[in-house]
Amino acid sequence: MSECTHDCSTCSEKCSSREIPKEQLNALSSVKHVIGVVSGKGGVGKSIITSMLAVLMQRKGYKTAILDADITGPSIPKNFGIKENAMSNGEFILPVSSKTGIDIMSINLLLEDETRPVVWRGPVIAGMVKQFWTDVVWNDIDYMFIDMPPGTGDVPLTVFQSLPIEAIVVVTTPQELVSMIVEKAANMAKMMNIPVLGLVENMSYVVCPDCGKKIHIFGENKTNQVAEKFGYDVLGKLPMDGKLTALCDKGIIELMENDYLDKAVEAIENKLA
Repeated sequence: MSECTHDCSTCSEKCSSREIPKEQLNALSSVKHVIGVVSGKGGVGKSIITSMLAVLMQRKGYKTAILDADITGPSIPKNFGIKENAMSNGEFILPVSSKTGIDIMSINLLLEDETRPVVWRGPVIAGMVKQFWTDVVWNDIDYMFIDMPPGTGDVPLTVFQSLPIEAIVVVTTPQELVSMIVEKAANMAKMMNIPVLGLVENMSYVVCPDCGKKIHIFGENKTNQVAEKFGYDVLGKLPMDGKLTALCDKGIIELMENDYLDKAVEAIENKLA
């Protein structure tokens, strides 16, 4: 057997990766588009980007949802100020809706104490992510955003193989090390034949409060170089914005007012209409 390239379109082998079926929604659910928000490593602001995209698409009149697949580091409920637990209808789990109607499912919505750590092995975590897709009532969703766990390991692989992700947005920061790791995530998406909508650079710069000048505290960023290498669009560059951070800390990200991700929303509408 030849070495697997993970590119089933050019491979004649009948391996287990080719035969993995997509998980099916339950009879009460309908999701039109699924977008993954990924990063090569943690701590780059992936969950904030996921939350912002859902908020912006909801404002445009679409019904949006967030599936928080970052089981060991969930932060989506905190961004939206959600403290109540998800309930059941007797057969399926009901997601919790945010103040503006965004449906959200996260492991923190199933725990009695949101600070309790989830100490599970990879297969158990991957199984929970699949259950968030199959056992939750996703009612008439136009766009679902999946907050992916960082890296290219077992859980991201399970999500890519098992859920019908149409495209991904890759989140990075300006440092050269992070950009190198982003290339790993981009290469993984290529191996899995999943289109990349583009890159979003977080923590790109700081705006001087006196003169308004952009200060690139991490030095010259490498995001444009990575985008050019892979032929991706840069969908936004977010500054270190204390106001945005405060909104997340207070659980009121739905009150945000900025244009940081307008290009990303435009790309989603144009390419996944």
